[in-house]
Amino acid sequence: MEENLTELRRRLQEILDLQGAAAVLRWDQATYMPPGGAASRARQIATLEQLAHEKLTDPQLGLLLEDLRPVEESLPYDSDEASLIRVTRRLYEHAARVPAGFVAELARHRAQTYDAWSRARPANDFSLVQPLLERTLELSRQLAGFFPGYEHIADPLIDYVSEPGLKVSTVRPLFAALRRELVPLVRAIADRPAPDDRCLHQYFPPSQQLAFALEVAQGIGYDLQRGRQDLTPHPFTTTLGLGDVRITTRVREDDLSEALFSTIHEAGHALYEQGIDPAFEGTPLAVVFSSGLHESQSRLWENLVGRSLPFWSFFYPRLQQYFPEQLGDVPLDVFYRAINRVKPSLIRTDADEVTYNLHVILRFDLELELLEGKLSVRDLPEAWRERYRTDLGVVPPDDRDGVLQDSHWFEGIIGGAFQGYTIGNVLAAQIFEAVCREHPDLPERFARGDFATLLHWLRERLYRHGGKFTLSEMVERVTGRPLEIGPYVAYLRAKYGELYGLQ
Repeated sequence: MEENLTELRRRLQEILDLQGAAAVLRWDQATYMPPGGAASRARQIATLEQLAHEKLTDPQLGLLLEDLRPVEESLPYDSDEASLIRVTRRLYEHAARVPAGFVAELARHRAQTYDAWSRARPANDFSLVQPLLERTLELSRQLAGFFPGYEHIADPLIDYVSEPGLKVSTVRPLFAALRRELVPLVRAIADRPAPDDRCLHQYFPPSQQLAFALEVAQGIGYDLQRGRQDLTPHPFTTTLGLGDVRITTRVREDDLSEALFSTIHEAGHALYEQGIDPAFEGTPLAVVFSSGLHESQSRLWENLVGRSLPFWSFFYPRLQQYFPEQLGDVPLDVFYRAINRVKPSLIRTDADEVTYNLHVILRFDLELELLEGKLSVRDLPEAWRERYRTDLGVVPPDDRDGVLQDSHWFEGIIGGAFQGYTIGNVLAAQIFEAVCREHPDLPERFARGDFATLLHWLRERLYRHGGKFTLSEMVERVTGRPLEIGPYVAYLRAKYGELYGLQ
């Protein structure tokens, strides 16, 4: 057993090293790489991903996993060794279905498309990426085809990309039930006077914004000895190793909330990664495969913690020290209401808690229509505008703040990613409710600057397990119940009912 496990870990370490090197190249492409490097970067990433894929699909690895099957069956399901074998087998069986040449082609295409998108969005020119996105759609369908027997063409993409075992037949009813709850709440809020948020839209020097945001990230537990923050067009977190978890953000000099809440959001992702058991380094157990679980933590820290009144009872005096002219005379209550203003918007990442999920549902529906052949890429910008008009009551004036705003379809595939954001919102409230049952004084702790209690609870119950368990398994372990919308809806009703004087 020990010899086989040692050999398994050796093989996995090589694969993870190659994937980590590719991640470094992607991080550089999204932050500091000069535009002229796009072609060679696409080739470099494709080479690394093809090598990693070849190692993951090596028949010898399959034989090794078969030799280890009796070991897996003899150990408890949640043991580290059994989990390592189980998770690796799933990855092997998935990867073995996808030809190495396709993996290289997709990686090369993703890098080229991301480069085109990084130029198309500021230029407000969808035509720069339309043919590339059409090819992305072809490749996405081709990828799904490697996994026959699915109920919906998006099912294998969701399973392969972001949420093992999750299907469209599960997501659609969840979204429908949530929408039935959200639409009346949005309408009720729309009938109430909106808070004054002018205090957020003054001139805030970018360097000071970034310094304060990073101070907040450190305050909630982000370890700069194992991380750093950089600027990028679309914020993201990347893990180059458990000792190197990097976050990115973007900043607007006339909007304080942009860099601030993007940083808290990405720090939530990073806290998850930095909390994984160090013993899992170099194995798939160090990778959280569930986007829903990951988003639950970015949204928990950004919204349930970072937009709460106790949180700002502690941090607001410090923020006023950074910006005395802008915020020195602005009361805490005014600031708190401003950062929680509900207003339909064009940009998903800027959306408030109540309307945010309508952005996600819209994207999920559009990508299903693309995959089903009901919508062409050529007609996507207009379909986007129409859905924003009907769902949110706002219309993008251009493609820059319309179909080009998210990087997902331009750096990955079409299908498999967006549903994780709403699942994350729902799960964040369910997990936070579980924490508060054990620590009902959590708000008072926040007001004193104590975020370690929450972080320790999350590390013990969730973070340290890394990729050992699926979404459904982890939800049951952490909260004692399956995924449900009740805690999330109750949270929104209570918070915004008070803010907007709703009965």
